[in-house]
Amino acid sequence: MKKNKVLKLSKLFRLQRFWAFVAAIAFTLTLPSVLTACNPQASNATGAGDNQIVISVLSDPKTFNPALSAESPSIFGLTYEGLVSENPVTGETEPRLAESWEFSEDQLSLTFTLRDNLQWSDGEPLTVDDVVFSYNQIYLNEKIPTNSRDGLRVGVAGTLPTVEKVGDRQVKFTITEPFAPFLNNTALEILPEHVLRESVEQTDSEGNPLFLGTWGVSTPPQDLVSSGPYQLINYAVGQRLIFQPNPYYWQTPKPYVDQIVWQIVPNTDTTLLQFRSGDLDVTGVSPDYFSLLKREEDRGKFTIYNGGEAYGTSFISFNLNTGKRDGKPLVDPIKSKWFNNLKFRQAVAYGIDRQRMVNNIYRGLGEVQHSPISVQSPFYNDQIKTYDYDPDRAKALLEEAGFSYNAQGQLIDADNNPVRFSLITNAGNKIREAMATQIEQDLEALGMQVDYSPIGFNILVDKLSNSLDWDCFLLGLTGGNEPNGGANVWFPEGNLHMFNQAARPGTTPLTDRLINDWEQEIADLYIQGAQELDLDKRKEIYAKTQELAAEYLPFIHLVNNYSLAAVRDKIEGVQHSALGGPLWNLEDLTIAAEIKE
Repeated sequence: MKKNKVLKLSKLFRLQRFWAFVAAIAFTLTLPSVLTACNPQASNATGAGDNQIVISVLSDPKTFNPALSAESPSIFGLTYEGLVSENPVTGETEPRLAESWEFSEDQLSLTFTLRDNLQWSDGEPLTVDDVVFSYNQIYLNEKIPTNSRDGLRVGVAGTLPTVEKVGDRQVKFTITEPFAPFLNNTALEILPEHVLRESVEQTDSEGNPLFLGTWGVSTPPQDLVSSGPYQLINYAVGQRLIFQPNPYYWQTPKPYVDQIVWQIVPNTDTTLLQFRSGDLDVTGVSPDYFSLLKREEDRGKFTIYNGGEAYGTSFISFNLNTGKRDGKPLVDPIKSKWFNNLKFRQAVAYGIDRQRMVNNIYRGLGEVQHSPISVQSPFYNDQIKTYDYDPDRAKALLEEAGFSYNAQGQLIDADNNPVRFSLITNAGNKIREAMATQIEQDLEALGMQVDYSPIGFNILVDKLSNSLDWDCFLLGLTGGNEPNGGANVWFPEGNLHMFNQAARPGTTPLTDRLINDWEQEIADLYIQGAQELDLDKRKEIYAKTQELAAEYLPFIHLVNNYSLAAVRDKIEGVQHSALGGPLWNLEDLTIAAEIKE
């Protein structure tokens, strides 16, 4: 037996960890934005005095249910914990609710021992039964659409682990074949059986578990039961969320900060104003604000931390879905023919001047991005095909694909249809809006008419997840060291397979949805990569996935920004990292009583 052995090849980034991307909330988050009024009085709403940290996000939360969330940032890194977590500075796997773990000799089972006397925020015991319930009844329940399940699938058959109680404090996970990310995939939030079991077992008139509507954002905070260092005590829609320490947290007397305030700020310009006026304690530093804030560090009593190139990706993607719903194509067949033409996508990639984005929009504080795997990951492939700006090459590819130009200089297809499509992104993120504007200009130089429209984030999510009614979008995904953390992006039935999304449970099924050969090959390689325990062989497998993604371009990657965060000097113990952000170790942070000049 190998006890508490950290598998170096299983460094899974936890997508739902809130603090992982607080450093980037001003300009790189995957999920902003909702309007709100500036409210300087909010920070002392519950009388916490100076022992608090105030941050901002661009949008209201979409759910209070960890299993159903696809948001980053989300509140759940504050309010819930899993069996283990990844240290974002060292990359090591560390115990959380579990105090130890043990692998079997054949690596097919993993037994955890929970810490003694764990409790939920309502004072009820947190036990092995909660762990078994969370996995068997929620994460592994096919009736519950959770992004986490795809990361637990093993092998070609996509089998899921079995989870069983083997002692008062022991729980055993068993899989059918070796699975390299196995340990860190058990970092999912544990949920309270005594509160949620009834909602999982009962169904609505259509047979869906009531759990799908449980713990929505209208739920009173006092009805939420959590296990993390903090608990939500107040939510004012469009204004703020307030968190205070969980009195039953297992690391008591931690956390040391009495209150966390999550201000909902309408846009990054307002965020900057609030930070400069002292109403916010932490903010991501966008490139257009860097020089200004750098000059104000001493006067404003804050420090700008640079964690290097940020994890995650930014990209545009075309809707490749050929499916129909109730007999109606999801995508206009004329546009679908363009989008599914590889030379069209490659022409678009050559037609976007990403270095200009780096220079003008990011002010040099970033790098051109080429791969779906973060450049800091040991699995990153720096030998893949790239698309340096080349409008002549773009036009040649379009001509090879049967496109031409009319007398007005418009790009038209072989049937004389002018090339026109919509581009959507989330409103309120100024950097992303600027990127979309440049993309609109770059592609118009190729004769395409791009109808750019920033929309509310929740509307955007609905389009990508439910209605599937969109042409092209600009967004991003969080990232980490372990590629399997993005498996649900590449599995054809994955919840984040956005470029060719399957119908979600509870929505009308699709017909005529086709899976491309390269699409399936990437999915198969992700399965092989998770099965392989040899690190060098795993690198070869994921190198191939990046080659295929670069060749066929389901995502056209754009820019990788630097991870910059401004933090008030009163906050002590900050260990900023690109993976964890400035507040990943929140429970260890303290507030200085006084900052001397």
